[in-house]
Amino acid sequence: MLDLESLFKLSYGMCIVSSKKEGSVNGCIVNTVFQITPEPPMVAASINRECLTHEYISASKVFAVSILSQAAPMQFIGKFGFRSGRDTDKFEGITYKTGQTGAPIVLDNTIGFLEAEVTESIDVETHTLFIANIVACEELDDGQPMTYAYYRDIKHGRTPKTAATYVAVEPKTKSKEGV
Repeated sequence: MLDLESLFKLSYGMCIVSSKKEGSVNGCIVNTVFQITPEPPMVAASINRECLTHEYISASKVFAVSILSQAAPMQFIGKFGFRSGRDTDKFEGITYKTGQTGAPIVLDNTIGFLEAEVTESIDVETHTLFIANIVACEELDDGQPMTYAYYRDIKHGRTPKTAATYVAVEPKTKSKEGV
């Protein structure tokens, strides 16, 4: 039996993973970035291969992770999570700075960031797991980070099909009493 709903019990942080390519920048909402070693400090980020951000990370071998605050509004999350950078400039009207890797670091609605240089890429079906050395990181605010559970349960957020944590919702069937 695969009760995929049980995967929602895992704890994930919500963030914007961003990168650059040939003078352009892009980013997407991700909830699967995690630290994998303390020394040297390394992280892994799972990015759907259909996302423009994936293309940018693959080309530049760098990315930034901007950690979302619980206070981040849904409209802001939607700009990075439910739109394609192929159709819109996600950074229009957004406060950000260029990090030491050249990747954009989102400053609006974030409490910290890290920058990373990719050392290895592992293809995993629909996603690539980018393994990277952290080259810079900073706490920007002492607010609370948004977890995936907070996003789903408190903000009532949805999950796009390109997300690593997407679970197709099957219609519930009515049970017959006494059977």
